[in-house]
Amino acid sequence: METILIISNFPDEKSAKQLAEALIHQHLAACVNVLSPCASVYRWQGEIESAEEIPVLIKTQRQHYDRVEQLIKMMHPYELPEVIMVPITGGLPAYLQWIAAETPLSD
Repeated sequence: METILIISNFPDEKSAKQLAEALIHQHLAACVNVLSPCASVYRWQGEIESAEEIPVLIKTQRQHYDRVEQLIKMMHPYELPEVIMVPITGGLPAYLQWIAAETPLSD
């Protein structure tokens, strides 16, 4: 089992929560944190932009990454959504075991 954290941002709380519920319903994530709005500043198509976004933290297993990425791209309104995978190299063993139990591999 390889536990990962997937980070994304959504333009509003409603779309972030819709993703969270879909991921949990499909057992693709054990937990999704929908955080408070933050200010994002970035360059897009040569222009400096800023937007209020809702950060989303997704805890799952590496084997689910492709399906999670696909679901984010399908549900996200942005042309190029942020999707970053971070390996979790340590943590409370019981918590990591809970993530594995909540995201069983069906392959």
